[in-house]
Amino acid sequence: MSKEKILVIDDEENIANLVKDILEGEGFQVALAYDGEHALEKIRQSPPDLVILDLRLPGMSGYQVCQKIREDASFAHMPIIMLTAKGSTADKVIGLSFAPDDYVTKPFQEEELVARVKVHLTRTASDISANPLTKLPGNIVLTEALDRCLSRERLFAVLYLDLSNFKAFNDKYSYLRGDKVLRTTAQIILKVVKEKGNAGDFIGHIGGDDFIIITSPDKVDALCKSIINDFDQEIPNLYDEQDRKKGYIITKDRLNRTMEFPLMTISIGVVTNKARKFTSPAEISDVGAELKGYAKLKKGSSYVVDKRED
Repeated sequence: MSKEKILVIDDEENIANLVKDILEGEGFQVALAYDGEHALEKIRQSPPDLVILDLRLPGMSGYQVCQKIREDASFAHMPIIMLTAKGSTADKVIGLSFAPDDYVTKPFQEEELVARVKVHLTRTASDISANPLTKLPGNIVLTEALDRCLSRERLFAVLYLDLSNFKAFNDKYSYLRGDKVLRTTAQIILKVVKEKGNAGDFIGHIGGDDFIIITSPDKVDALCKSIINDFDQEIPNLYDEQDRKKGYIITKDRLNRTMEFPLMTISIGVVTNKARKFTSPAEISDVGAELKGYAKLKKGSSYVVDKRED
């Protein structure tokens, strides 16, 4: 099992390193950031399981970092523990108004900090069933996000993303290399949504090689085109050079027949409420699966947008 990853954000290097040593001694994987901008970039590139955040940071304050994490639907359930020298009731009230999960005052007891970290990691794992590989929200949070879309009378677009020939890659190269494909795909999606999407767009990992994005209809074309472009550029590099040059791999299919499988492609089915009304997340999912199937029929990576009316 992979180690749970914690990001410690503190501009005092001695404190940051102390926390790092304590948590690594408990078996956690720990990364450090010394300012808000750097921390947010690390979160977007490789989402941690938990954040320990100091309030006093150069430039962007800890309050602002916490707020930006909470504003991003993809990281809204990421546990945040505020760590600060401020100990007054007023300071704690201000800090808690930014919705952290906990508040620890310096100087702290090592046992207390470790205990709080473990409690929040355990709670979060059971509450949101985040995908353990990509750290993106799973089905429970996805259903909540779709319910919010339906409850608000505004336009939305749901992108269902799926990889073709992923199983063949796994069978040929092993699940460890398959995991790298999924992590790379997640990073591509996170990067593109940050650059081309809206600040509050939702990104989820349904399971296996299935991902989802909830955005607005005006962002669909830019998101799909950029994801396809980046995927087609980066994913071939995960194949062995000989197979990449050939453009295919040879392995067994589901019926145990030896077959040639082209390099992986990504297919995207896009559901919007521009021309039709939806009443449940299941209905949106059914249409998304249908559209994704149409996209898979096309040669290479592609996307299909539903333009049918009720």
